[in-house]
Amino acid sequence: MDDLDAFREETRRWLVANAPPSMRKPLAAGEDYCWGGRKGRWPADVARWLAAMAERGWTAPTWPREYGGGGLSEEEGKVLAQEMAKLGVRPPLVGFGLTMIGPLLLHVGSEQQKRRHLPPIAHGEIRWCQGYSEPGAGSDLAGLQTRAVRDGDVFVVTGQKVWTSFADKADWMFLLVRTDPDAPKHAGITFLLMDMASPGVTVRPIKLISGASPFCETFITDVRVPVENVVGHVNEGWGIAKMLLRFERNMIADAFKERDDAARLLALARRYLPADDGRVGQPIVRDQITQLEMDQACFDWTLARSRARVKAGHPPGPETSIFKYYGTELNQRRRDLAVRIAGPQALGWEGEGFADDEVKLTRDWLRSRGNSIEGGTSEVQLNIIAKRVLGLPD
Repeated sequence: MDDLDAFREETRRWLVANAPPSMRKPLAAGEDYCWGGRKGRWPADVARWLAAMAERGWTAPTWPREYGGGGLSEEEGKVLAQEMAKLGVRPPLVGFGLTMIGPLLLHVGSEQQKRRHLPPIAHGEIRWCQGYSEPGAGSDLAGLQTRAVRDGDVFVVTGQKVWTSFADKADWMFLLVRTDPDAPKHAGITFLLMDMASPGVTVRPIKLISGASPFCETFITDVRVPVENVVGHVNEGWGIAKMLLRFERNMIADAFKERDDAARLLALARRYLPADDGRVGQPIVRDQITQLEMDQACFDWTLARSRARVKAGHPPGPETSIFKYYGTELNQRRRDLAVRIAGPQALGWEGEGFADDEVKLTRDWLRSRGNSIEGGTSEVQLNIIAKRVLGLPD
């Protein structure tokens, strides 16, 4: 038995012994994954599972041990993911700390920033949100107007951010601010880390058409942020912002598909379009489901190659725009097919006559409409693909 086989066997034994039975079941209606943070309140099994995995560093398995990770090799990280998938084990922790600001700090953060922020992320102690978009700076992000004025060893920050996902639940925000208003718009931008408990920060949730409120608007009034919280260099934040957007687009593309989406779609078709032999009754729907899963499998393999490059120390490139665009299309196709399979039962919003899972179909479909906007619109991604990936002329 080689070392990787031994690691696989040990990992499987440990997961079986330590994963609570409730953490080996799909999310029930109304449940969510553990996002951690000071404001979070999680059931006992969720907290116990997070603590056990964090102790081994397996919330961030390939991060270095000195930063709260597991210190696993790329191959060992794959084995851990495979064994968790085989057992149906839920991830102990999710969030922008693990997928966005954490990887960014590993690449470009100072040693002080890594040691201060990465261990709390890995242990689920701090939850992060992103402060990029503004009312007048969405797709044209470089047009942002949130100002940061130097005052000794702090920046005084004033402005407004919008579409800040889960800002009402976050402890810290990574944000872009304008530190030189006289510079060209892509220059004079700085990347800052801000404590959301700072005086002058006000957050208001935004209710969406789906009925949920994952997005917020954040008002920042004379908030004092230490200069040591600058990532990289003052006035050189645009390049760092683009690097983080690539991490974000990787994360969004990977997050669109829930682990058991294929099983749910098939069960839905058998429920509403049954055949006498227990199969899906309509051949065209069987074909559409099969095509979706084939496309998803190819997409997953491509994402896996990209993640392997990132874990090997290479920052993601402009190809992440392909992932974000294609992930958006796949998710919208999946939600649209689910609604069409359920037919009139997918028209429910609330009240008698509609089961909870039928109502969720409607809300999920409505929510998916935003996929082509968040994280950079599909039109912007297509421009990036044309110019940066394919090298087409302007």
